[in-house]
Amino acid sequence: MSAKAERYNIVVMVADDHGREALGCYGNPVIRTPNMDALAADGTRFTNACCTSASCAASRSAILTGLHNHTNGTYGHTHGIHHFAAFDWVKSLPAYLNEAGYRTGRVGKKHYSPEAVYPFQWGEPDTAFGRDDVAAAASCREFLSGPDPFFLYWCSYNPHRSGEVLASHPCQPNRFGNPETAFPGDEETAYRDDEVLVPSFLSDTPEARAELTQYYQSISRLDRGIGHLIQLLKETGQYDRTLIIYISDNGAAFPASKTTLYDPGMRLPCLVRAPDQPAAGRVRDELVSWTDITPTVLDYAGVTTPPDAFFGASWRPLLQSAGPAPWRESVYGAHTFHEITNYYPMRVIRTQRYKFIWNIAHPLSYTFASDLWDSATWKAVRRDQPAQFGARTVAAYLQRPRFELYDLQADPDELDNLAERPEHQAQVEAFCEQIKDFQQRTKDPWFHKWEHE
Repeated sequence: MSAKAERYNIVVMVADDHGREALGCYGNPVIRTPNMDALAADGTRFTNACCTSASCAASRSAILTGLHNHTNGTYGHTHGIHHFAAFDWVKSLPAYLNEAGYRTGRVGKKHYSPEAVYPFQWGEPDTAFGRDDVAAAASCREFLSGPDPFFLYWCSYNPHRSGEVLASHPCQPNRFGNPETAFPGDEETAYRDDEVLVPSFLSDTPEARAELTQYYQSISRLDRGIGHLIQLLKETGQYDRTLIIYISDNGAAFPASKTTLYDPGMRLPCLVRAPDQPAAGRVRDELVSWTDITPTVLDYAGVTTPPDAFFGASWRPLLQSAGPAPWRESVYGAHTFHEITNYYPMRVIRTQRYKFIWNIAHPLSYTFASDLWDSATWKAVRRDQPAQFGARTVAAYLQRPRFELYDLQADPDELDNLAERPEHQAQVEAFCEQIKDFQQRTKDPWFHKWEHE
């Protein structure tokens, strides 16, 4: 990255568990997300954007450092008994921007540790606004009205599952943070169970529909918060000189999505409006990663860093180009823990056509996040014992082989594992070598599994 004459303001918005299947601009005709759709129409929509780990804290550590979670030390959750944390030597995005003279602020969910590694200058208490995203956005007015340049890291708790169920519903779905009555100055958007779209990774059951209904409502509340924040940028005269990025930390909080590195958990919404974009309403199909966010922000901030400081790269060439631009051919995923008890390490390489997964602890059964295990959607599976869950079998979901290889063009649901076929052995070996190289370059402690197991 080279220094730029103009240093733009920057807003990064991160949702909690928002899959791309539930967003209007990604093709869902039912869910009402007018503000995110408007951001896509006024900016760039990436179709192949991938998180590095489909787990909240691990993913956020990559967003804020440009390093994979096994490199920065955030192997899983940071809060409570889980207690993972970034290494003291890690230099994060707010630290770089503080040194560059930016005002740095954050609102909403933190899910990072330790504080010293992520030195935001201003921030509201984590739970100051709960699920009220309009209020969370409104709290930023004074910060946005201050002197340039600024960096705002705005993180919603929506549409993550909550600790409450809708007791009045026969399926007792999780409420996904939806309030009994609308928050002051806001109005809830309700959906019916019979109108939501059941994605292929879920079974079409009353429980799944009931929970998708609540999930949609939570996303619409998130959308209103985003709309209010963008309106504040316009009212304060900052919109046209601000880089705006919207992403989710991982896929939807449903089985077969969150904590998996199948595409529902890994391939996510990514909307970007750049001040120097050549046109609005653009769509880019290149493979981009959450490790790219820190180098992208620093590029727009005019901050020069060593070429090997991050595993990712700046999106600026893609955002500025009106046509094809040189770019990478693959992205990587690396999941190890969710909660401290959820040990299921995976290393993944994804190209435009293929997904290759190394299940490092493959003799173990796949381990569930507690909120997914207790969900009404999965309780129905435990109760009824069906052979299928969504497009794949329950057995295949719970007990996975050492290697998985999928042709995403022919098999977008990732069902037909090519890794066990003789004609694909050379391809498997080539992907294994690429994974090994990735692990060595990112100082992955799990590299030794190739030698000792």
